[in-house]
Amino acid sequence: MYQIRQWSVTHARKLEAVYYFFEPFFIRLYPLWKAIGHERVEKSLRVLEKVAKNLMFDCQMCGQCTLSATGMSCPMNCPKSIRNGPCGGVRLNGYCEVKPEMRCVWVEAWRGSQKMKRSESIHEIQVPVNFSYQGSSSWLRVAEKEYARQKSETAK
Repeated sequence: MYQIRQWSVTHARKLEAVYYFFEPFFIRLYPLWKAIGHERVEKSLRVLEKVAKNLMFDCQMCGQCTLSATGMSCPMNCPKSIRNGPCGGVRLNGYCEVKPEMRCVWVEAWRGSQKMKRSESIHEIQVPVNFSYQGSSSWLRVAEKEYARQKSETAK
């Protein structure tokens, strides 16, 4: 899985393009998903998302995905689950203090973010993990939030 993480960071720009290509489709589908029922859609999307993101990013399914802001490096792979930059224990060679055989997730996040068009996103402060979302679909949550935002903008 570690090599998969490395590949995703190396190809962060291409993966970012794929993400931003599909995002509008997910948002447009939100009214349909709402009509079908959140629980039914969540169950299906959760399975699809888990397979895809585990395969591509070694995703830990926290339910609050930050891949597009962290250079396609899942911060939940950090042994300390740090979501806003490296801890004080990053070794000089960029490796983790807890798992010395692993490059720091945040060193990798920075590397990946510098390849992305929206590289400034890595500077955004991430909210602490809400563990009640663990194992749920972040795609559905993002679509719901963005749909509501767009709807409120058009109402102005």
